[in-house]
Amino acid sequence: MKEQLEAIQAEALERISQTEDMKELQDIKVAYLGKKGSLTGVLRGMGKLSKEERPVIGEVANKVRESITAALDEKNEKLELLQLEEQLEAEAIDVTLPGRPVKVGGPHLLSSIVQELEDLFIGMGYEVREGPEVETDFYNFEALNLPKNHPARDMQDTFYITNELLMRTHTSPVQARTMQEYKGEKPVKMICPGKVYRRDTDDATHSHQFTQIEGLYVDKNVRMSDLKGTLDTFAKKMFGADREIRLRPSFFPFTEPSVEMDISCKVCNGKGCSVCKGTGWIEILGGGMVHPKVLEMGGYDPEVYSGFAFGMGPERIAMLKYGVNDIRQFYTNDIRFLKQYHKA
Repeated sequence: MKEQLEAIQAEALERISQTEDMKELQDIKVAYLGKKGSLTGVLRGMGKLSKEERPVIGEVANKVRESITAALDEKNEKLELLQLEEQLEAEAIDVTLPGRPVKVGGPHLLSSIVQELEDLFIGMGYEVREGPEVETDFYNFEALNLPKNHPARDMQDTFYITNELLMRTHTSPVQARTMQEYKGEKPVKMICPGKVYRRDTDDATHSHQFTQIEGLYVDKNVRMSDLKGTLDTFAKKMFGADREIRLRPSFFPFTEPSVEMDISCKVCNGKGCSVCKGTGWIEILGGGMVHPKVLEMGGYDPEVYSGFAFGMGPERIAMLKYGVNDIRQFYTNDIRFLKQYHKA
């Protein structure tokens, strides 16, 4: 039996030294040391040996097992190291190669316009205020001189949630909330940008959701000339120093008197073209002096305080400034359109 064990040891060590494959090495381990392996098979016959032979053969068997196990471990370590070296060589990275350019996004055109307008008015002393998009009927209409059943409410095409809750149709409710917050105790000078909602059919010039920026200035001795100067500054900043403005009489329930503001056409410089429909002027926004009832609802004494308000649409401004002819392009997320307005 001793000769069998030594033969198994020699055979196993030879096979281990010759193999260069991890799977084959595992097969060798099973073939010699497994439950059905050669060494195990020989040791099962130890029961037939005499008491004197068993310790001797047992010692030889242990040395054979230890020898084969040590050889297996050593070979396994060498093969793992070789495998790692091959993997590192195959996955080597040339750090001297130039990197792939990373595509960097930029602000949406409307976000840029809103930011530009905010910077302009902040520079003129205005603060930026925000309010809820789900608004109450009171702040959206009644506080702005639009009581229930007022015919001017038909101009709004409102999304109602309940009889008293709705999606705001303009950002003017923020003005009403701010005046009530100040309780008629100090001047108000603010703009309120944000999304507004109206029941409208989406087409090239209309959308059921769009953005607005409305401004409000309430103080003692505020005059229409102050409004004109503010709007003139806005027009020249956004459309060029050579832009002219004109104010036309109009009607809004929350201002009296009310005006529409036009700017001279930058395409034809007021001479008349297809863009301005031959008039030389393009309508841009509305405004006027704050109605006394709106001042009273906000807690201000109209005998002491006066003010002006105006409202403009960033989409309208962007379309005129950059020649965009379809409002839907702002919302369809076509990267080919949007990337034209990324600033470097």
